[in-house]
Amino acid sequence: MRFTFIIPLIAACALAACRAETSRIRLATTTSTQDSGLLDTLLPVFERESGIRVDVIAIGTGAAFRQGRDGDADLLLVHDRTGEDRFVADGDGTERRDLMWNTFEILGPADDPAGVASAAGAGAALRRIAATGASFVSRGDDSGTHRREKALWESVGGRPAWEGYRESGQGMGATLRIADEMGAYVLVDRGTRLRYAQDVALRPLLGGTAELRNPYGVVLIDPLRHPEVRDAAARRLADWLVSGEAAGIIAAFRVNGEQLFHPVRAER
Repeated sequence: MRFTFIIPLIAACALAACRAETSRIRLATTTSTQDSGLLDTLLPVFERESGIRVDVIAIGTGAAFRQGRDGDADLLLVHDRTGEDRFVADGDGTERRDLMWNTFEILGPADDPAGVASAAGAGAALRRIAATGASFVSRGDDSGTHRREKALWESVGGRPAWEGYRESGQGMGATLRIADEMGAYVLVDRGTRLRYAQDVALRPLLGGTAELRNPYGVVLIDPLRHPEVRDAAARRLADWLVSGEAAGIIAAFRVNGEQLFHPVRAER
């Protein structure tokens, strides 16, 4: 008689394990997104409505891609459009969705010894910094910000070697603080700059140009190539992030009265 209950018990345990497995997902995202404070406002709403816990892995965009390729993340929220398209084309992702955008800015000391504020564009500004020997702090971590910096250098013929160039190997908030302590120039996303505006003396000198626009995307990971991915729960989060409800939260999110991110959905 006791064996009659074994199969139902096993089935119940398996169902409970399945529910536990799908009620928690891993979101690999950028340190700039995390440092801005947006996720602390955005994700609790999804968690309350869905019952799905989101574990945030805040790393550079390049590291987030590696997490996805290794099956160590269920969803990506990153900001390197070229890398995102390649991730999907290589078969590690199934699709990329536009989420939001902000802008990059070049910050520096108020006296602006390299004349960044009067440069014709961001690439020209970086060239001026190098030519004058001024200090510049790069993230140097294969993040989305670092990748954009490298693209800007390539647009003006490559980055020259000079003594004032430093790589922090750290996230955006930490890199900004290091640059501030050194009185150096730094490329930073506007969201992080606003988040730390009261704590640093560096000033925004250049921003708002087309080459400094900073789009963020949500990338779904292919469950056929990575069967360990919690695809259903990840897709549910992806659907919600590009929804009208999430767009309203993103648009309303402010620091010191200023909007940090612009949801793409609101522009359609």
